[in-house]
Amino acid sequence: MKSSTVDRIELWYDCRVKIILESMLVGVLAGLVAVFYRCLLEKSLVFAHFIYARELENLWLVPVVTGALIAAGYIVGCIVKSDSMVAGSGIPQVEGILIGKLSMNWYKVLLKKFITGVMAIGAGLSLGREGPSVQIGAAVGQGVGRLFRGTDLEEKFLMTGGASAGLAAAFNAPLAGCIFALEEMHKSFSPKILVSAFSASIISDFIAKQFVGMSPVFNFKYIKVIPLESYGYVVVLGIILALCGVLFNKALLKSQDIYNSKKWLTAKNKPIIAFLIAGVVGLVLPQVLGGGHDLVAMLANSNVTLQMMVIILVAKFLFTMSSYGSGTPGGIFLPLLVIGALIGGIYGDIIHIAFGFNSSYINNLIILGMAGYFSSVVKSPITGIVLITEMTGAFTNLLSVSLVSMVAYIFSDMLNSKPVYELLLGRILSKK
Repeated sequence: MKSSTVDRIELWYDCRVKIILESMLVGVLAGLVAVFYRCLLEKSLVFAHFIYARELENLWLVPVVTGALIAAGYIVGCIVKSDSMVAGSGIPQVEGILIGKLSMNWYKVLLKKFITGVMAIGAGLSLGREGPSVQIGAAVGQGVGRLFRGTDLEEKFLMTGGASAGLAAAFNAPLAGCIFALEEMHKSFSPKILVSAFSASIISDFIAKQFVGMSPVFNFKYIKVIPLESYGYVVVLGIILALCGVLFNKALLKSQDIYNSKKWLTAKNKPIIAFLIAGVVGLVLPQVLGGGHDLVAMLANSNVTLQMMVIILVAKFLFTMSSYGSGTPGGIFLPLLVIGALIGGIYGDIIHIAFGFNSSYINNLIILGMAGYFSSVVKSPITGIVLITEMTGAFTNLLSVSLVSMVAYIFSDMLNSKPVYELLLGRILSKK
């Protein structure tokens, strides 16, 4: 009996060491690939803004840019048609693989996701980098697992580590990457999953910071701590975010239904519509192009009128739906965080005008808006709390961030709202 116990301990130790070493390698590779992808997307968005600005000054460019958008949309559509695992965020696909319902060719997905993501953001679609980064990281993990010829279970651990590493590199958030793997992707706690995810995330974050620096993704200035007597406002904001999160999930599925209901729109042609909409948005309201990182910075560090915030919120929401519903590869993390930030900013302005709420705390509400909206939509409140804390560097607001996240999560649950990635995975599996 004693010998059997010792053998099991030694086997677990050997397996753990192997997983740690392989996960560290996954962290290095996934970190390099994900940060390269991140930098390319940032350059692509700068290019999109440049082109649309020149288009306004030179009207002869309109037909040229329109033709380029149609061609780019068609190319993306052809790639998506050739491999459905490339479509959309990528997170539902990874979750499907981990539960044994889906499969992917790791190097083909890696290459195709890279190309289509750069093209989509280069056109300015309202999509994020985090979902593709998670899938790219998982693809790297799968590749490493097959290189070392591990078991299927070990391969899934490495895919989980790669997914965590991808999120860590995308958002400078290693802890969130690790918790995301446990709370969202596996929905359970396992020491081996924790070891794999944490090893890969930390290494990936270290790699990413060599290229993008140590600053948090959202650099908020003059952040104070919301006084306890104002926490009633935080609770109300959480309820509002829950309602808005339910609307987001329903609208996202509806956007897919609208595209699918048009029989003349084939899988190859759907992205063309999204690309053309991006072309119009780029001329009319360029602030909502891309994921929306600069939009949050604008909210945090400049005075944006209430009317303008409402216009941007509606435009960003509809633009995100049209972009994602087309099946174009890209994530919804960043767009939904931006929408949450806008809701928080609008709410702050309204209670400031109506009830004399101290305007110096409005930036806090913007942060709370992101955390609560994430919790309502994704239904992973712990990930949301840690993610927003890491992305903003505002650790002093941990209590209020936790409160708004839990309120939004509980109220959205009371409304029978399902996690967005669970809904999207269900749709993918229904087509199999």
